[in-house]
Amino acid sequence: MKTAILAARAGRTEDFADVTKVEGVSPEKLRDRIARGQAIVIRNAARPPKRVTAVGKGLTTKVNINVGTSGEVADLDAELKKVAVANRWGDTVMDLSVGGDLDSIRRRLIEAAEIPLGTVPVYQAFIESFSRRGGGAYFTEEDLLKTVERHLKDGVAFMTIHAAVTRDLAVKVLKSERVIPVVSRGGDMIIGWMLHNRSENPYLKNWDYLLELFAEYDAVISIGDALRPGAIADAHDEFHIAELVEASRLAKKAVKRGVQVMLEGPGHVPLNDVIWTIKLEKRLTGGIPYYVLGPLPTDVAAPYDHIASAAGAALAAAAGADLLCYLTPAEHLALPTVEQVEEGAKAYRVAAHIGDIVKLGPRASKWDREVSVYRGRLQWKEMISRLIDPEAAWRVYTQYGEPKTSACTMCGGYCPMMWAREQAKRVDL
Repeated sequence: MKTAILAARAGRTEDFADVTKVEGVSPEKLRDRIARGQAIVIRNAARPPKRVTAVGKGLTTKVNINVGTSGEVADLDAELKKVAVANRWGDTVMDLSVGGDLDSIRRRLIEAAEIPLGTVPVYQAFIESFSRRGGGAYFTEEDLLKTVERHLKDGVAFMTIHAAVTRDLAVKVLKSERVIPVVSRGGDMIIGWMLHNRSENPYLKNWDYLLELFAEYDAVISIGDALRPGAIADAHDEFHIAELVEASRLAKKAVKRGVQVMLEGPGHVPLNDVIWTIKLEKRLTGGIPYYVLGPLPTDVAAPYDHIASAAGAALAAAAGADLLCYLTPAEHLALPTVEQVEEGAKAYRVAAHIGDIVKLGPRASKWDREVSVYRGRLQWKEMISRLIDPEAAWRVYTQYGEPKTSACTMCGGYCPMMWAREQAKRVDL
């Protein structure tokens, strides 16, 4: 099977017609960016998703919605409802399940998803090792690689692969004075395996084989950040940067081999560091897409991390981040409910558009201008119908009943837009 990158290098533009139509970019520009690894089409070619999702340079900022069971709460019906939320508000969805029948859950979620679905395969390898061998770190390299292949065969479009954390880094970070040594669940599983088995990262050792596997399905490798900072005090320390450098090297090798890839990061980062951390990833990789987790610019906002991180996400998107991984009000506290998933998704939909106004200019801001024209004319139904969430906006607009004037109930008869329109009728301007 020819991958998207190899098709682009062969000069094909027709393979990406759906993307160019949705994004409003020229087929030639998109082709050239895919050929260089600066844009990706997130898919599993053996089981394409119903909706096209492309990520990267010159494209709109996308939003990822995380769903999945926990070891404490494994309610498939709830997770399917979360997927329905993701279908409405997101561009990709990740199954982070660690409780229940993982194969069955993943397959049901893939069936329900209209958008590309991603996974973290080490979760399953680790959990199955517990049940079969009595310890999570007892899985073999073959177990892990077979789990990756199983996910690909099921139709998973992208996977978090924690290949950039080396055994040397793992030993050093656990002996360091970091506030939170490791915050990544999948990263911790890989680190635990390396230390228990006294062996190098199994993903890193088998990188060439992984590239072959992902090329076969034209799926996307999302290089995970096992050592991302879990506290703003740890941002951009030697471990964070060392892993980023290794991830960049692995990503460039993937692109050279024709495999679609993106990098994950950066976690908890103070606001003044957000712009340059995005630019650092782009400089190190040559523009490979960046899938940002947050970034969360404070450690004290829970249960409002969806609001705090949306501020970081908007700034990251404006600086060039390509895919935003949402946070919910339950972040750092609990498994999110369906309602909390939707709250987080809406916050990040707004953040993505705020970033696009800067990143894409008039291509994005023409939407804002259209809404403002209707607002200035006091054409409420037309204005509200074009907002990000028209149903919610209409409920607020009518929460005291239909306004008695042509203005809303905030200003009523003192609305400056209404007065200006009246004055314009009376005065010879």
